Amino acid sequence: MSSVPERSDIDEEYKWDLDSIYTSDDEWEAAYEDVAERIPELEAYEGRSTEDPETLLELLETMESVLREVSMVVSYANLRSSEDTRNQEYQAQAGRAEALASKARSAVSYLDPEIQELGREGVEEFVAEEPALEAYQHHFDDVLRTKEHTRSAEVEAVLADLSDVTGSPSDIYSMLANADLEFPTVEKPDGTSVEITQGNFTKLQKHPDRAFRRAVHEEFYDTWKDVRNTVGSSLKNSVKADVKKARIRNYDTARQAALDGPNVPVEVYDNLLETVRDNLEHLHRHAELKRAAIGADELQMWDLYVSLTGGHGPEISYEQAKEYIVEAVAPLGEEYQSRMAEGLETRWVDVYENRGKRAGAFSSGTYDTQPFIMMNYQDDAASMFTLAHELGHSMHSELANDAQPWHDAGYDIFTAEVASTVNETLLTEYLLENVEDDELRMHVLDEYLERFRSTLFRQTMFADFELQIHEIVEADGALTPDRFDQLYGDLKAEYYAPAETDDHIAREWARIPHFYYSYYVYQYATGISAAAAIVERIRDEGESAAAEYRDALALGGSEYPLDVLKTAGVDMTEPEPIEDAMSVYESFLDEAAELMDLE
Repeated sequence: MSSVPERSDIDEEYKWDLDSIYTSDDEWEAAYEDVAERIPELEAYEGRSTEDPETLLELLETMESVLREVSMVVSYANLRSSEDTRNQEYQAQAGRAEALASKARSAVSYLDPEIQELGREGVEEFVAEEPALEAYQHHFDDVLRTKEHTRSAEVEAVLADLSDVTGSPSDIYSMLANADLEFPTVEKPDGTSVEITQGNFTKLQKHPDRAFRRAVHEEFYDTWKDVRNTVGSSLKNSVKADVKKARIRNYDTARQAALDGPNVPVEVYDNLLETVRDNLEHLHRHAELKRAAIGADELQMWDLYVSLTGGHGPEISYEQAKEYIVEAVAPLGEEYQSRMAEGLETRWVDVYENRGKRAGAFSSGTYDTQPFIMMNYQDDAASMFTLAHELGHSMHSELANDAQPWHDAGYDIFTAEVASTVNETLLTEYLLENVEDDELRMHVLDEYLERFRSTLFRQTMFADFELQIHEIVEADGALTPDRFDQLYGDLKAEYYAPAETDDHIAREWARIPHFYYSYYVYQYATGISAAAAIVERIRDEGESAAAEYRDALALGGSEYPLDVLKTAGVDMTEPEPIEDAMSVYESFLDEAAELMDLE
């Protein structure tokens, strides 16, 4: 019998409150039908959206009204489908919602080309005539700056209408990975058995018994081997879709297209890869500390997640984790702290793993809802840090939604990953300074080092892999499972040079869902770098720096990401934040080596 419970066996207090969106599926259905009937309202403005300032304002206000309703419909459906990916009713509901969103985007796809045709001078004249349009200045600038990459209204309509189709590789992968794949059960050293899942794999790789870790590693990746052709085809077509969409929009590369969305120059990406490669000796030292911790002659791939402390660490209940996290964010101000505490008590979080539940964690929601955090909490330090991470996203949304109108509240991932990692860093510092339990302190230090490794180095390695596979398609080359294995295996060997690579780890690319989100992962690495700099400023300057950070979060999407971070005192166009992050990593490695007597 599986050790993973069914959703019905979990207490309501540990489930998110989706009734706060719609009280029943019937209410969702009514909302779906109502907003579907409103989409023609948007289509009626085509060809005349910029005939005068009043018409443009009327359309923008109508568009907001419709799209806010659409986002509620989509959010509810996606959250329900994440609860149990085996539930065909909710999968169908999510599919209908995404199709509705695609139809709504298609219905206003003419707007950007028509604003661009009006031109910057024309927009300025409209704003002068209708002051209410001034609230959309950033939106207008964002539309006008991408004029050369925007196609005709007809082409834009086709692209919008195809969005749910071009995203199908990701959907296929998600269903395979979360609903259809069944991983084996392995015997633990104490004679009991445990079912490997997407949710518990990393935790099992931290088990102190090395033979058990190897068994989990091999069984897990052997399962992926059985579906490598399917996953390889899915990823190949996802990359091809990225490249084709970029070419349609007159970008030289898919990377340029992806980074132009948040207005981030490709030099930021190149700077990250170069700076991290130049500092791989710190990662190699971390790997050597792991080898020393387990007393092995050679470090193997099934040893990479092992704790420097040599064990799982103390159990941290969900209730205890909440308490620690709330106390840790005190430097961000009483209002921030109390709002987070309230959210934790009002069912923002879907806490525990259940069968069929989507793997991993995320923070979601809309402008008109509370945040919703999906967890697969495992009563350990890693889960506590993940909770802190997702709460950073949720609080970012809360502050931005309070301060900005709907059209300027949504922020880019580039800044989102700063908010989440600031929380992680504050949690680390709080626990190291305030907890007297030496065992817990060692595990906190180890956990932060692991998160640094997995966020700055591992995500940069992912970004390197993502760049390489896109460049192959852009050069009209072929991507196959063998090619994926070769590229990924080479990168793994370079980044983790002290460890022995094997055929199993070369398949790790197959289990990474973020490769389906075009040029997404690099932002985790830039995020942790910016976060380290921001926490250092708060530590040195106190409330003034904290206030600037809160101001940056409250900007939401009203300014471009690099400008938002400058409000918090960080310039990501320079290598210094990444180099400073490396110094933080090095100092924590020094502390770990001394505390645990590993060198």
